[in-house]
Amino acid sequence: MIKECDIIIIGAGPTGLFTAVNINGKSILILEKKPTAGKKLLMSGSGRCNITQSGSISDFFNHYGDGKRFLIPALKEFTNNNLIEYLRIHGLRTIDIKGKIFPESEDAYDVLDLLLKECKKKKVSINYNENIQKIEVIDKCFSILTDKDSYRCNQLVISTGGKSYPTTGSTGDGYHFAKALGHTIEKAKPALAPVYIKNYTFSELSGISLENRKIAIVRNNQTIRTNQGDIGFTHWGFSGPGILDLSRYIEANDTLKINLINQNPETFREHINQTAINDNKITIKKYLKTFAIPESLIKLILADLNVEPSSHISGISKVQRNEIIRLFCEYPFIVQRTGDFNIAMATKGGVSLKEVSSKTMESKLVKNLYFAGEVLDIDGDTGGYNLQAAFSTGYLVAKNIS
Repeated sequence: MIKECDIIIIGAGPTGLFTAVNINGKSILILEKKPTAGKKLLMSGSGRCNITQSGSISDFFNHYGDGKRFLIPALKEFTNNNLIEYLRIHGLRTIDIKGKIFPESEDAYDVLDLLLKECKKKKVSINYNENIQKIEVIDKCFSILTDKDSYRCNQLVISTGGKSYPTTGSTGDGYHFAKALGHTIEKAKPALAPVYIKNYTFSELSGISLENRKIAIVRNNQTIRTNQGDIGFTHWGFSGPGILDLSRYIEANDTLKINLINQNPETFREHINQTAINDNKITIKKYLKTFAIPESLIKLILADLNVEPSSHISGISKVQRNEIIRLFCEYPFIVQRTGDFNIAMATKGGVSLKEVSSKTMESKLVKNLYFAGEVLDIDGDTGGYNLQAAFSTGYLVAKNIS
């Protein structure tokens, strides 16, 4: 027999759960292929659950890559402050740590527990371990066949997430469902991923970080994108917010030029030359340490240039000085690859935004079909932006369905 309900939501992640608890006056069923809900939510913020950011919602708009304009209506409709207040009203206090908002307990389980309790209060049904095999539109209703049952609903919400962390269930299923219903899928690519570097010689610096450094992606001798943020050295390349946020645009064989001292090359040239005149006894190591970079990094680069760290600036040749300026202002690293979906925290690509209304999240192609969260071609920066987008788009779907 075909089981009927008003609304079916595919995916019991934070987006699907939050959409469900904000819909009023409808019978709702969530279909989830995994045995439990919110597996990826429990991994967010290393289990601490960085829910969102503090500050004005307008500060969010430039943290979503190419999809920022699409998200503005959703972010305005349900802001970061609305989210914080929603959690407070439902018994979950939050804390602000350097602009990042976490549950007071710093435990993602508390956020998931709140959402599941609200689902129970609103009599939202959740069917676990149920894999969808086919979705069709028949007589203006959605017909859904799973490996266990057949369903029919008036309205369908696809909130399956992207392809990152596939062990949590995010394997791109939503793309297949959307494509079967006529939607275009923009190619999926790992985002918020670390970067592997060719012929990397900085492994011994693993664990060291630089704060708020300038980074440029250079491709075919042209600067493609720039960013500024914290950079972390790893055994095989780079991580840290500055790199992770830029990774959505990085491709193999790109050159990353990192400004290790955050100085314009010509300004640095004038400064180092003037220092050589005014303080000719200062060593190059001591001079470079004034730019807040670790001594181990200084020694590594100087060793490549055959410059003794104890050398006085005034005694360094013009050729060597030029190389110091070049490497410390624009050190070039050739990209081998970015991290794959197993370690990427988000997905760039997904359901084309051209085919979805930004004001309602409803499909422009199929009436009563909605999309929410990362299944769409949206991906936020690290620091709670993706969860905020998940809650905001889910809320907008719920508002329009209700």
